[in-house]
Amino acid sequence: MKRILTAVFALLAYITVFAQTDSERYAQRYDLLVSKLGPAGLGVETILNNWEKADSTDARMLLGKFSYLFTKAQTSEVVSRSSKRYLGMEPILSLKDSLGNDIYYYQENIFDDELYGQAIKAADKAIQYWPDRLDFRFMKANAYIAYEKESPDMALAYLQDLISENMSRQRPWEYDGTEAGKGFFEEAMQEYCFSFYSIGSPASYEAFLALSQQLSKLYPDNMGFVNNIGSYHLIRQEYKTALKYYDKVLKKQPDDYTAMQNGLLASRKMKNLKLEKKYLALIVKYGSDKDKLLAQGRLDALNRK
Repeated sequence: MKRILTAVFALLAYITVFAQTDSERYAQRYDLLVSKLGPAGLGVETILNNWEKADSTDARMLLGKFSYLFTKAQTSEVVSRSSKRYLGMEPILSLKDSLGNDIYYYQENIFDDELYGQAIKAADKAIQYWPDRLDFRFMKANAYIAYEKESPDMALAYLQDLISENMSRQRPWEYDGTEAGKGFFEEAMQEYCFSFYSIGSPASYEAFLALSQQLSKLYPDNMGFVNNIGSYHLIRQEYKTALKYYDKVLKKQPDDYTAMQNGLLASRKMKNLKLEKKYLALIVKYGSDKDKLLAQGRLDALNRK
């Protein structure tokens, strides 16, 4: 019996080593091909399919499958818009129409729905095998944002669910194969807030507010999320409400650059000289040397009136 068990264990060890070697071989071939032809280049799919047969749970293979399908699902088109910014992008070209109106041209990615659906399934499979990999969760969130464009409804819902999962987790997240440090998740969520803000559509601004409000409740000491809420109201020209949030930030962090500058902007929009002087005085006290100089000059001019 002992000889039989020894033989079985030796066979299992051999199979494991062989699989690992085989997987590494596919990883090297994949990296080489992608470096030359991109994630959806000729031959990449064949390597990925063979790699999957060798090791269906390899994280690198799963990431490669998603990258292949997500890239394959996209084609680039030039579209015209009347606005100076579109989806957070600068125009690649601007011309005037026959009436003299400015027309702006942007390079936009158009998705094939079937291939995009396959990419999402590939992301789900990666998450299933590697549930602690936060980068795989972000991979799916980013795919939603890219696909939904002006209306990031699925992206918002997915991130809100992820935030709820994060609050109940007992284990630390991993990112790119290493443990995510303290505060990493919080910072990443602020990046997603900024992504929604940068898109610049009515729906994305609402997503920006919803995500910022949820995070502000969960992380009350993080004034970045409070600043976000103030910025939402600033965009909507609700200046008094915006100032309420900026003042809340400045009460805890009197040197907060965003709150000082946006507070000054809101007070100017309101044409409230008293409030403008208040924020200028804060900048003179806490701002950078350049900002202090400019703020002091403006403050002196107002005081002479």
